[in-house]
Amino acid sequence: MAKGIEIRAAHFPGRAPIDAYGNGGFRFADMSHRGSILCLPSGIHGWDMDISKPLSPENFRRVLDEASDIEVLLVGTGAELRRLPEELKLALKSRGISSDPMSTGAAVRTFNIMLVEQRAVAAALIAV
Repeated sequence: MAKGIEIRAAHFPGRAPIDAYGNGGFRFADMSHRGSILCLPSGIHGWDMDISKPLSPENFRRVLDEASDIEVLLVGTGAELRRLPEELKLALKSRGISSDPMSTGAAVRTFNIMLVEQRAVAAALIAV
């Protein structure tokens, strides 16, 4: 007997450049994801984040958990730049992560370049 649809956490177990973004999602590794994503050393993860939610350490928990493998975190804050709250900047800095907020488009482009350079980069990308 056939099973019903199985819903799993969105996760691509590898590092990949972002091929496209917009319309509320991203394309990478011949796949697409609707919603925001975290591009981390452990892979690309779906991220329950949008512009209405705070940029808080709690919303960046997965990033903080993988801090030992991240030097730079690019934060794509949506269509427009949002400053990172001091609490989040301090939480990242205390784990050795330099953070750089920018629009999501700029973050995608910068992430792709740094990925090719084999830098210890991660990206938190809010869908636009």
